[in-house]
Amino acid sequence: MRHYYSADEIRDAEAPLLSSLPDGALMRRAAFGLATAIIGELQARTGAVAGRRVCAVVGSGDNGGDALWAATFLRRRGVAADAVLLNPERTHPKALAAFVSAGGRVIESVSPTTDFVIDGVVGISGSGPLRPAAAEVFDAVNAAGIPVVAVDIPSGVDVATGAITGPAVHAAVTVTFGGLKPVHGLADCGRVVLVDIGLDLPDTDTLGIDAADAAARWPMPGPDDDKYTQGVTGVLAGSSIYPGAAVLCTGAAVAATSGMVRYAGSAHAEVLSSWPEVIASPTAAAAGRVQAWVVGPGLGTDDTGAAALWFALETDLPVLVDADGLTMLAAHPELVVNRDAPTVLTPHAGEFARLGGSGPGDDRVGACRKLADAFGATVLLKGHVTVIADPEGKVYLSPAGQSWAATAGSGDVLSGMIGALLAAGLPAAEAAAVAAFVHARAAAMAAADPGPGGVPTSASRILHHIRAAIAAL
Repeated sequence: MRHYYSADEIRDAEAPLLSSLPDGALMRRAAFGLATAIIGELQARTGAVAGRRVCAVVGSGDNGGDALWAATFLRRRGVAADAVLLNPERTHPKALAAFVSAGGRVIESVSPTTDFVIDGVVGISGSGPLRPAAAEVFDAVNAAGIPVVAVDIPSGVDVATGAITGPAVHAAVTVTFGGLKPVHGLADCGRVVLVDIGLDLPDTDTLGIDAADAAARWPMPGPDDDKYTQGVTGVLAGSSIYPGAAVLCTGAAVAATSGMVRYAGSAHAEVLSSWPEVIASPTAAAAGRVQAWVVGPGLGTDDTGAAALWFALETDLPVLVDADGLTMLAAHPELVVNRDAPTVLTPHAGEFARLGGSGPGDDRVGACRKLADAFGATVLLKGHVTVIADPEGKVYLSPAGQSWAATAGSGDVLSGMIGALLAAGLPAAEAAAVAAFVHARAAAMAAADPGPGGVPTSASRILHHIRAAIAAL
C-alpha cells in the first residue's frame, strides 16, 4: 500500500534527523539519491554517463541546494554540469560553493545540447505557478525537447492538490525524498522515484493501491465456497432507452467474481441474451436474496427508476448508487444520510456538483472528503485520477496512467465491478479502490489489444478485459 504525506508531515519527520545529523548531511543524502536516479536515466536514455551534460535550474532554498549538490555528485562522475541561478543572492551558499569547486559552470540559459535538466526551482513549501523568469527557462527547455527531472515535485504544481493554475514544469521523472506526497498521485509527475533518506513516517490516511494490494484483496473461491457464499450481486439498471447500461453493469459483475448476479429491470431480455448465467427478474421485489445492490446506470429518473432506488436504499445491504440514481439522490439526500449500511456514490464531476452544490474544484481530495462526510457514504470521484473518500477520513488515490477509460458506458462497468466486490464482503472504500485499479488496467489492456500501440476502445471491450486484468495481478 502506498502512503501519501503532507508537506507538514514530511517536515515533522525530518526535524529529528536535522537536529541529530551534521549540518547539510540530510541534504547531501537526498541529493546523492537524486544523482543516482539521474545516472540511471542518463544510462537508459543516452547509453553513457561520463561526457553527458546536465543543467540545474536553481531556485532559492533547500530545493535548489538539492539540485546543486546532485549536479556536484554528477560532475564527480564525469558529467558536464551547468546551473542557471534564478535568484543568485538567495542560492544555497554551501551547495553552490561545492558545485563551483567541482568544476560546475554558472550560465545564463540552458544549452540546447543538455541531456537532462534538473528542476530545483521550488519544493514542497512552494505554491502557485512558475514565476516569469522560471517559466521562460522551461519554455525554452520544452521547445528544445530536453527531458526534466524534478526535485521532490514539478515546480508550479500544488503539492497538496496537484492543481496547475499557470506555468508549470512538465517532468519526465520526479525524484522525491522520504515519502510520497499527494501531488505524486494527483498530477502528472512522470515516473516517480522515491528515495529513502531515513525518515520515520507513520501510516497515513491517504493511500494508493498497487497490484499486490489488489491481488491480496480480490476475492477468490476456496474449496468450501459455492455460488452463494461468494456473494450475490443485485443490479437495478437499464431502461427501454438505455438497455446497454444494464448489459454492461451486469456483465462487469459477472466478470468480476465467481458468485452469482441477479438482475431486476425492464432490460432483462437484453441482459439474458448477453449473459445467460444471470438470474433475471422484472422487479427488484421478485429478484431474490442478494448481498449488495448496484442501482442507477441507465435507470431513468421516472417513477420506475425512483422505486428501484428507494427499494435498494431501504434495505440493510451495501448499495452502490451511480448515474441516474445520483441525479435522484441529489434531490433526496436523506435516503443515504440516514442509512446504517455501507453506501458508495460514484459521481463524475457534473454529478458531484449536483450532489454537493458545486463542483470538486482544484482540491479534489478535500471536496471528496467533504461530500463523504456530508452523506455518511464512500464517494468515488471519477477522473484521470480517481479519488475515493471514506466517511471516516481515509482516502485512496487511483491514477489511471492513461485516459482510455474515458468512453461511454465505462462507468457502468466500474459500478458492476464495485458491486460484485461489495457482495463478496469487501469494505466499501476498499471495494471502490480495488475495482478502480483493476478497471484502469482493463481499459489499458483493451486499448492495447491487438497492439502494437494503444487505440480507441469501448466499454464493452473494457468489460471483456476484466478477467485478464485480474489474472495479471
